[in-house]
Amino acid sequence: MSQIAAFQKELEREALTTRKMLSIIPNDKYDWKPHEKSMTVKSLSTHLADIFSWFNLVLKTSELDFAANPYQPDDINNTAELMTLFEKKLVEGRTALANGNDEQLTDTWSLRNGATIYSTEPKYDVIRMCFGQIIHHRAQLGVFLRLLNVPIPGSYGPSADDMNF
Repeated sequence: MSQIAAFQKELEREALTTRKMLSIIPNDKYDWKPHEKSMTVKSLSTHLADIFSWFNLVLKTSELDFAANPYQPDDINNTAELMTLFEKKLVEGRTALANGNDEQLTDTWSLRNGATIYSTEPKYDVIRMCFGQIIHHRAQLGVFLRLLNVPIPGSYGPSADDMNF
C-alpha cells in the first residue's frame, strides 16, 4: 500500500469519528468555553472541521505564511452549518489525497509568520501532524462536551456513555 493510500484510509476512519463528535454539539453552546484561556466551542469545532482541508494546503503548496495569509475561520452559527462546513472540508482533503502521490511526501513544507519560521519538515511529517491535530482537537472537544453533560460517542471503541457507566 502506498503512503498516500494509507493516508486516505486513515482520513476516512478519522472522518467517521469526527463527524459523530461534531454532530452532537448543542446549538446553544457555541459561545461556551470551559476556561478564559480556552477556545469557544465554535472556535474549536470550526478549527477541527477546517483541519480536514489542510491536506490540500500541504500537498499543493510549499508553505503557509501567516503574514501573507492570515487565518480566517469560517463563521458558523449552529450544528447544521458546522456539518456542512465539515463535509466541504472533508471533500477538499479527500480530493487532495486522491490527486497526491508518494513522491510529493519528501518535499519540504514550512509554517511561518513572515521571517519567523516555526517549522520546515517533509510533507509526510506535516500530514502526520495534521492527523495528530484532528485527534488532539477532537479529544479537546470531547472534554468540552463532557463538561456540558453531552453524552460522548466512542472514538476507537465504546465510550463510557456507550457502555452506560
